[in-house]
Amino acid sequence: MTMQTTGDNSSGEPMLDINTTPLIDVMLVLLIMFIITLPIQTHAVKLDLPQDQTNQPPPPIMPTKNKVVITAAGQILWNGTPVTPEQLRLYLDATQQMDPIPELHLQPEPQARYALVDQVLAITKRAHVEKMGFVGNEAYAAF
Repeated sequence: MTMQTTGDNSSGEPMLDINTTPLIDVMLVLLIMFIITLPIQTHAVKLDLPQDQTNQPPPPIMPTKNKVVITAAGQILWNGTPVTPEQLRLYLDATQQMDPIPELHLQPEPQARYALVDQVLAITKRAHVEKMGFVGNEAYAAF
């Protein structure tokens, strides 16, 4: 009993090879249909941010002088009220529109980080503050 491996099947024996081409074609079509029907992924992260519930009025802008204190804890205080650098810029812009322009007194605490002091100085420079002075320099005499 010898096996013939010819291409024709005229002898009536069963074929030993399976034609996989149609199977691969069907699998590729199914894969393409699966890729097309996938929903488009959005990469947005939805967050519910807290809303400001306090409705506090902004700290007042004094007509003659305003004091900015930079604390050792890393806070910026505008006339005693904590503010962000963005709020500080808004207040400085508002003071430069007043007539006469109020003085700005900058008082960094001795243990305040220099990077934050430098950031505040950059904000005052971008706001084109004309009247500015450093107060409390006697606190640095011990250092």
